[in-house]
Amino acid sequence: MTAIPYSSSPSVHTSARLWPAFAVLALLWLVSLPLACLPGPVSLSAGQVFHALAAQLGLAAPPQETALMLVVGQIRLARVCLAALCGGALAVAGVALQGVLRNPLADPFTLGISAGAACGASMALALGGIIGAALSGPLSALHISLPGSAALVAPAALLGALLALAGALWLGRGDGGFRRESVILAGIAVAAFLGALVALIKALNEESVTSIVFWIMGSFQGRGWDSLPLLLATLVPGLAAVVWGWRALDVLTLGDEQAAQLGLHVGRARLWLLAGASCMTAGCVAIAGVIGFVGLVVPHVLRLVLGCGHGPLLAGAFFGGGVLLVWADVLARCVLDGGQELPVGVVTALLGGPFFALLVRRRP
Repeated sequence: MTAIPYSSSPSVHTSARLWPAFAVLALLWLVSLPLACLPGPVSLSAGQVFHALAAQLGLAAPPQETALMLVVGQIRLARVCLAALCGGALAVAGVALQGVLRNPLADPFTLGISAGAACGASMALALGGIIGAALSGPLSALHISLPGSAALVAPAALLGALLALAGALWLGRGDGGFRRESVILAGIAVAAFLGALVALIKALNEESVTSIVFWIMGSFQGRGWDSLPLLLATLVPGLAAVVWGWRALDVLTLGDEQAAQLGLHVGRARLWLLAGASCMTAGCVAIAGVIGFVGLVVPHVLRLVLGCGHGPLLAGAFFGGGVLLVWADVLARCVLDGGQELPVGVVTALLGGPFFALLVRRRP
């Protein structure tokens, strides 16, 4: 993708006065990681949690209670880190999609990516056991074992998300390349079709309805360090693609014609940024399910503080989205008694919906 050699961007001149805001966001992000390990169904003191975290990092001797290392280091810390990374990725993807599509209502789910992930996961949950039972006999003779349906959820969700993106981009492609309005409409059409397909799967397989519905609502329950490689495999290249093209995002806000006059290959830049944002989103929904409003609300809030320059906005969105999703997950696992949890997607919708409505109401 062609670099954009301009130095008069407002984000360059105002970067010095934005450092305090970056410092606050980064500090909140770092402080949230250990503090979010405190709440949970098992009551632990701050001293116990910080001792276990220090032992996990090799800074202290392991505590005498072996269960403490398991609860804090392997369960809570892993869950908090996954939430921080997913929140940051969804917020960065939201910034990129709003810039590429020049639509303030665009977020990581506008192109039908969430519907594709939900459809893939639903098929894995509903059909994985049936296919496994049918093939278990022939494969057992060959000493080959199939993974259970639960193990297929994340890969199936990732594949479904990427296929939904490809379908939306293919349907939205015109004679002159990608058209913003057509891509958005194509994403809505793809999401509607896949949503109907998920409803059909639930109607035909009532045994999997509970699992499908809970996954679609989004949750980090049961996720551990084993989910980190898949998340990083999609987050790192996607984040690199978006960060590499942050100047192109600034130029795209001027319009396609003016961006082309400045030397930007508009179609290539747009495809590059869409692929990066969608790759991050697909990884997040493959790990945690469908989580809305993070990529929609966080960019709008941070624009009030950091301005519209995409360089500062992308950096701030990563920390801001991580903080939001970490504490939304804390609420999700603590609001109910008896060890029960709310889906974190429900919490983000309850928090983000009214707040976003207030922002729209106060917008001049």
